[in-house]
This record gives sequence, C-alpha cells and structure tokens, in this order.
Amino acid sequence: MSDDYGQLLNATIQHLEDLQTRGLRHVVVAPRTLRELAQPVKNLPVQPDARNQNPPAMPKISTPAQPDTLKSATPDLSPVTTRHASPDKASAFAALRERALACVRCPHLASSRKNVVFGVGSIDAQLMFVGEAPGADEDEQGEPFVGKAGQLLTKIIQATGLSRADVYIANILKCRPDTPGQSAGNRKPTPEEMQTCIPYLHEQIDLIGPKVIVALGATAVEGLLGKTVGITKLRGNWQTYRGTPLMPTYHPAYLLRNQAMSEKRRVWEDMLAVMEKLEMPVSEKQRNFFLKA
Repeated sequence: MSDDYGQLLNATIQHLEDLQTRGLRHVVVAPRTLRELAQPVKNLPVQPDARNQNPPAMPKISTPAQPDTLKSATPDLSPVTTRHASPDKASAFAALRERALACVRCPHLASSRKNVVFGVGSIDAQLMFVGEAPGADEDEQGEPFVGKAGQLLTKIIQATGLSRADVYIANILKCRPDTPGQSAGNRKPTPEEMQTCIPYLHEQIDLIGPKVIVALGATAVEGLLGKTVGITKLRGNWQTYRGTPLMPTYHPAYLLRNQAMSEKRRVWEDMLAVMEKLEMPVSEKQRNFFLKA
C-alpha cells in the first residue's frame, strides 16, 4: 500500500470518527464512490519525495441535513447514569448490525426497501423504546422514528430529562412493510414477518441489557410478549420481557390522531412510572404535565 493511499485512508477514518463524535450517525456516499471503493487496491508507485509532500486532499462526504433541535420546556435534570460499552460488546453489536443490513429473509421487503432501519442510540442505554416498523421517512433516512411520530417521541424523551442519545430506539421490523399499489400509507407487519425479523431485536435487547423497555403500541407488545390484547387494556400496567420490566403505552402516532389532553396525560403517566422505575429525579413541574389547571 502506497504512502499516499495510507494517508488518505487514515484521514478518511479520522474524519468519520470526528463526525461520529459530533453525533452524526449516517453519511451519504455516492454509488459510484462505493463501487470504486469496492475495487482492489492497486499498488501505486511511491514517488521519491512522497514523504515530503502534503497529505492528499480527502474526498468530500456529504452529510445529511440535521433537523432543528426540538425545544422542550423540561427543567435541566441529571440523566440516568451513563455506562460505556466494552470492546467485545461493541464488536458484537456491530456484527449484528452488519447481519441485519444484509438480511434478505423477507424477499418482498428486501426488494422494496430503501434502507434497513436497524436502530439508533446508546448500546449501553438503561431505557429502550420499541416501536412497530419503519415508515416512509424512516425507510428514506435509515433511522427509526424520524417522521412526525418520531419527533413527538423525541419530545417525550426530552421531557423526561433524557435525549435520544441516552436511550436506544428500535422496531419489531427492520424493514418498512411493503405497500404494493399504494403511493402512501403504512400497513401492520404480518405475524410471519414479525417472527422472521424479531430475532434481531432479541439480540439487540440481550446485548444492550436495558433496565426498562417501553413498548410503543399494540404491535410492539405483540412482537415482544406475544399478547394480542388491546393496548388500551395493557397500557400503564407493567409487564415482563425475559426478566426486564416492560411498560406498554400508546404509540406516538396515536397521539397525533387523538390529541386530547387526557390521552397525552395517560402516556405521560406511563413515562413517570418508567422514570420512577429507573430512579430518575422527577420534578413537581414534570408531575403536573398535561394536568388541567
């Protein structure tokens, strides 16, 4: 490997690590660039004075526009204790991600998807949120809960004093359920699709080891617990997923359809119970969210 190529590779790696440090989780690379990177490295001749030359310019990698920071009226509270992933755990999680990104077990979903939506957040999170399946926005960006429902979930997380980086967010399905003949809209995953995809989520949960799981909506509850009881009956009542406390609550999309103060309060009461389970501080202002004056 030539000195120039080695310098370029090191500079690229450093650039990507800097982006990751700043919180960026995805970069956009042109298909042509990916094809070129896949080609075998040629042994380029080293110029006699190569060591005295400046390192070659690093290729530009376009980064997706970041959404405006969502504002919250939440007081500044200390988040739950941060844990740090061991090298073995991080390696195992990366390997799991690679397997999921290459998955074609559901050919109809693999052929229609734009991205596999693996999950996002801290792999040492004490709190994990599980939703149903990616929608159009999530499929486009490759990240769960980035559409309108995701923006609402972000506000709910921030209202507890945490951020998306403090928790982990995933779905029962890693691919968007296909909607042949439809130009818009979503559909519920089939039992067969959930059964095929759920092992990835089980492995994620086992590696992360959250202290509490929040199941967002009936499909998430069905996928994790096998229960088909209506979410109205289950929400607010602690369940157990393989020894881990699990709180079923309404999916944020439901709150977008039904914006009654009473429904918002029910979801917030569920989150207060989660905060107490995690021994997080709860202010009087937080306790009074969505209560009528």
